[in-house]
Amino acid sequence: MAQKKTSHRTAEEKAATQAKRDARRARTERARAQAEERRKAAKRKEQLTRVGLIAGVLVLIVGGYFLVTSLGSDKPTTPPAGASDNFGLLVGEPDAPKEIVVYEDFLCPFCGDLEVTVRDQLDAAVEAGEVNVEYRPLPFLEGIDDYSPEAANAFAVVLDESGPEVAKAFHDLLFDNQPPESGPFPDSDDLVDWAVEAGATEADVRPGIEDMAFEGWVDAAGEAASKEGVNSTPTVLVDGEKVEGQTMADIAAAMVGS
Repeated sequence: MAQKKTSHRTAEEKAATQAKRDARRARTERARAQAEERRKAAKRKEQLTRVGLIAGVLVLIVGGYFLVTSLGSDKPTTPPAGASDNFGLLVGEPDAPKEIVVYEDFLCPFCGDLEVTVRDQLDAAVEAGEVNVEYRPLPFLEGIDDYSPEAANAFAVVLDESGPEVAKAFHDLLFDNQPPESGPFPDSDDLVDWAVEAGATEADVRPGIEDMAFEGWVDAAGEAASKEGVNSTPTVLVDGEKVEGQTMADIAAAMVGS
């Protein structure tokens, strides 16, 4: 009997021990679950804080951009004499059977490539009365250097002071002397020298070139182009349709081909 009683107590003890183990396991699982929930809550809080910080930074950036834009809007946007209503220079007969628009940046190397590829043929087509071309210079690459808006301003000054013919010659010289995007970049004296080479009088163009007389008009040209969906240069329109050529030769063919 004593042996059976001892065996019975051992079974009870085992059962009690197992119950304690189960209770400890349950407490451990609850503690782990609570810890995980606290970890997730902390992570959510961190993410919300980070999102809030990012949103705040974006508000500052966007707000700063519109503040700069608003401040920039005070610049005079009076167009140079001889400019088109679309911030450009129209070359050729207004009623020519083919109309071409070229959005360009005097610092853009691809614009320079297009000039090399098509200029002679395009000039000949204009002379023959087959096409007209509206050159619309933009300051798209001003983030690289101030030369981009400075050259566009100089173009406007020459157009205003010396007329379309000299402005077209100056336009060509700007591309003939185009600097690489890495510099070194021409300065105001260089721009004045090329303007004089094109046929302008130094006394007429130097003040406007040095003082950025048409900076507001140049900025407005960039904004107008962006609103039209122009986000790269060169962008070429032939009879109102954007040319989608893969190479400069493709674009040139669309411009001067039949």
